[in-house]
Amino acid sequence: MLLYFDDELNGASRLAQAAQLPARLIERHRFPDGEIKLRLPEVLPAKVVMLRTLNDPNTKLVELLLVAQTARTLGATHLTLVAPYLAYMRQDMAFRPGEAISQRIVGKYLADLFDAVITVDPHLHRVTTLQEAVPLAQARVLSGAPLLSDWIAAQRQRPLLIGPDEESAQWVALAAARHGFDHAVCRKVRHGDRDVAVALPDVIMAGRQVVLLDDVVSTGHSVAGAAQLLLAAGAASVDVAVTHALFSGDALQLMQAAGIGEVWSTDCIEHPSNVVSMASALAAALAQLQTVSDDQK
Repeated sequence: MLLYFDDELNGASRLAQAAQLPARLIERHRFPDGEIKLRLPEVLPAKVVMLRTLNDPNTKLVELLLVAQTARTLGATHLTLVAPYLAYMRQDMAFRPGEAISQRIVGKYLADLFDAVITVDPHLHRVTTLQEAVPLAQARVLSGAPLLSDWIAAQRQRPLLIGPDEESAQWVALAAARHGFDHAVCRKVRHGDRDVAVALPDVIMAGRQVVLLDDVVSTGHSVAGAAQLLLAAGAASVDVAVTHALFSGDALQLMQAAGIGEVWSTDCIEHPSNVVSMASALAAALAQLQTVSDDQK
C-alpha cells in the first residue's frame, strides 16, 4: 500500500499507477498551536510505502515520525520511504566548531524509522554513497539526469550542457553521456547564500544552444549568473534543466531576468516547470527492493 498526504496527490497517483499499488490518503489536522494530528488507514498490509518529498522539511520530518511509528502498530512490518527530494544532505561536516552535522543526524533519524529509503539525486558532497548518510542496506539512489537528457534531446539541436559549478559535474556527465552531448562545468566562488561568482569553462559558446543542468536550484543566483556570462559569450540561447525545482522566493523571476529561456524540471518537487515524471523509475526501484526482500526470506 502507498500512503500519501493531500498536498502530494498528483505524484502519489502517478506512482501508485506505475507501481500498481493501492494508494491511501493520510488524514491531517493542524491545531491552532501548530501541532498536527494524523489518521492512517485502520489496518495496513505488512509492506507499506510512504511517499513524502522533503522540501520544506521541518514539519514533514515530524509527520514521518508519527506515520512510521503508527504504521507499525497497524500491521506494517516493512516501511519504505520514497523521498524524491531528500533534505538536510548538504551539511556533512562541521565547518565551524559547534555546528550540527545535519546529514548524519537526519540520516540516522530516517534509518531508525524506515527499513528502506529511495531518493533522487541527493545533494551529497564529501560522501560517495547514500548509505553513508542514511545507514540502511536498502538505501537506493535514482537520477533525473538521464530523463532530463531525453527531454533536452527532443527540444534542442546539438545542445551544450553546462554545469553551474563543480558539484554539478556528476549529473552533467551522466546526462551528456546519454546522447553524446558536449558538456563542461563552470567554477563557482560562493561568498554567501546570495553572493556567488561564476567563471565559465574554456569552451566556445558562440552560437550554441546551452542548457544549464544541475540537481537542484534554490535561490537561482548561480544559474542566473552563469546565464548572463554565457549570453555575453555569444550563446544563442540558455535554458535550465534541474531535478529539484526548489525555486525559493523570486528565483524563477531572477532566472528569467537573466535571459534564461525555458526552465525544465522533474516532478520530484511539484512545480509548473515539471516536464519529466520520475514515477516509472521510482516504481522500478520499488520492484527491485521487493525482489531483494523476497530473495532474503
